[in-house]
Amino acid sequence: MLDKMRNIGIMAHIDAGKTTTTERILYYSGKIHKIGEIDDGAATMDFMKQEQERGITIASAAITTEWKGYTINIIDTPGHVDFTAEVERSLRVLDGAVAVICAVGWVQPQTETVWKQADRFHVPRICFVNKMDRAGADFFGAMNDVHAKFGCETAALEIPIGEGQDFEGVIDLIRMKEIRWDDASEGELFTETDVSPEHRERAVQWREKLLDAIASHDDELAELYIDGKEITEAQLAASLRKAVISRSLVPFLCGSSRHNQGVQPLIDAIVSYLPSPDEVPPAEAVHIKKGEEETVLVKCDPDAKFPAGLVFKIQHDREAGILCFVRMYAGTVAAGAQVYNTGKKKRERVNRILRVNASRMEQIDSVSAGDIAVFVGLKCAQTGDTLASEGFPLLLESVQFPEPVISVAIEPETLGDRDKLQETLEVLSREDPTFVHRDDEETGQLIISGMGELHLDVLVTRIRDDFKVKCRVGSPQVTYRESVSSAADYTEMYSRILAGKENAAKLSLHVEPRETGAGNAYVCAVSESSVPKDILDAIERSITGCFGSGIRMGYPCTDIAVTLTDVVYDELTATPFAFEAAAAEAFDKACSAASPQLLEPVMDVDIECPAEFVGDAMSQITQRGGMISSMDEKSDGNVIHAKAPMARMFGFSTNLRSVTQGRASFGMTFSHFQPKSS
Repeated sequence: MLDKMRNIGIMAHIDAGKTTTTERILYYSGKIHKIGEIDDGAATMDFMKQEQERGITIASAAITTEWKGYTINIIDTPGHVDFTAEVERSLRVLDGAVAVICAVGWVQPQTETVWKQADRFHVPRICFVNKMDRAGADFFGAMNDVHAKFGCETAALEIPIGEGQDFEGVIDLIRMKEIRWDDASEGELFTETDVSPEHRERAVQWREKLLDAIASHDDELAELYIDGKEITEAQLAASLRKAVISRSLVPFLCGSSRHNQGVQPLIDAIVSYLPSPDEVPPAEAVHIKKGEEETVLVKCDPDAKFPAGLVFKIQHDREAGILCFVRMYAGTVAAGAQVYNTGKKKRERVNRILRVNASRMEQIDSVSAGDIAVFVGLKCAQTGDTLASEGFPLLLESVQFPEPVISVAIEPETLGDRDKLQETLEVLSREDPTFVHRDDEETGQLIISGMGELHLDVLVTRIRDDFKVKCRVGSPQVTYRESVSSAADYTEMYSRILAGKENAAKLSLHVEPRETGAGNAYVCAVSESSVPKDILDAIERSITGCFGSGIRMGYPCTDIAVTLTDVVYDELTATPFAFEAAAAEAFDKACSAASPQLLEPVMDVDIECPAEFVGDAMSQITQRGGMISSMDEKSDGNVIHAKAPMARMFGFSTNLRSVTQGRASFGMTFSHFQPKSS
């Protein structure tokens, strides 16, 4: 029953309480019988050894639970910026999300990142303001901050009874009830009473605001509201559901997950207001037939003739091998069935299908549209691949990931570990698309690249501890790019006698810079009627290959436009090989004449620190060539927004903690490449 299913994600800034909230949802829905605490390394969703040791979520974990007859697939996502890709691929397959907001910190830097990602994938969401029992908690401040930062319309479904140490419970504005939780039963038991006289006026005032917000999106409800007629709970809930699914309203609830307060109403809100798989717009896909591509809409239908599923995560299991997390969009796939990997153009057999329960799995016979499960037995599937039918090959939109910006050299301690290390890197890069490994042709070193220092540290620890590969790791190095700053033309003539036959070619190229972030482009301005296709293909193949090998320093090129302006073709001496060699030489000479420049990655840096240390924190970032763009004042301190070159940010964490007595934290995300300052 699709209407009884919810696919949701829990998303937020690091340490806002995502995993703690998920743990309570699982406990109260009967999935687990003991609440595991992150501080004790016992959280159900943080099952990786490193997650338990570091106290943070590294990989998105999935679990299925039941609540009042509804099936809820929950994905708990990381909050640290280095693992943004985990959030990205999870949000791609979700129907709704719960944004956990800290009652003291309000909208924090990573909250902004995940909110924008959810906007990009059109994910409806509800907000849960957590940590209401902390000193400085401000429910309405958090709600106003979300409204100000994201421009979305917000509505309180609950208002708190007291804040900080005085937090006692909540007032449900739809049912007009006071809810208080029982500490002795770990919040499992709670009492509901009518709104007390001292809170009545405030509750009525906020209920009016809620009615007004919902009525502005529902004409029928607006008429009842204007005429002063009674609006039932069912009518109010139905209108609110429509507004949430259309993403025109973001409802707010509150509580304290750590102290087991406010979680049951949150689960009720998930099943009441977030969409079922058949209530979200159909997924767009490309139907590939006879070399042509046609855009089709994939309706969520378990009885569809042809299956369609998206592999959104790959995980390596020591016993089961490669686990492929799949969101089904149409049709049904049974264990033992054959599926067609459209992108790879290969048939694969699904040996087993598993229901996901964090670190534990249970075998199921089949999986249908709208559901999430794990396929075992797929040998060549990667993140972003579409599983369909050979008779109806569909290609669902793939997930786009940012480029890695930091690299380290890695080598095995013994020659015997060389092959094992290579196999391990293949597994890890298949799991994580933002992790890249390559052999440096000049130094012969094996280079691994990732999204940040923590990202690489986690991966190296996994190589050593999980895969038992002994290795040495060098100091982190920045991944640079090369480009040109002016235009240039070059004509190359090539002539060689090979095996007694003359190979000759002559061509002209024009190179020029493109806008920052536009990427590389190759344009053929030569008429295809005058030159054979295999010659033009050889030239294009050569130029696109040159983009990856750099100009002077060997770093990949970016933001360069190359135009093939002229080809002199002689059918007696022309060969694809000759034109390939001539194109490579012409590219090198043209770029060298176009004022080549080295580009370095610039990061968006967000520093959270108490007000008294703002000056010291700003000083630290400006000393490293950073430019401060803005600053937000919060109830518990300030957030400094800056841009700084990646190369000068190594060791910043230690210095920042030193000057702020360990009370400041920061996050970095890639912004853009800019010419390297000398």
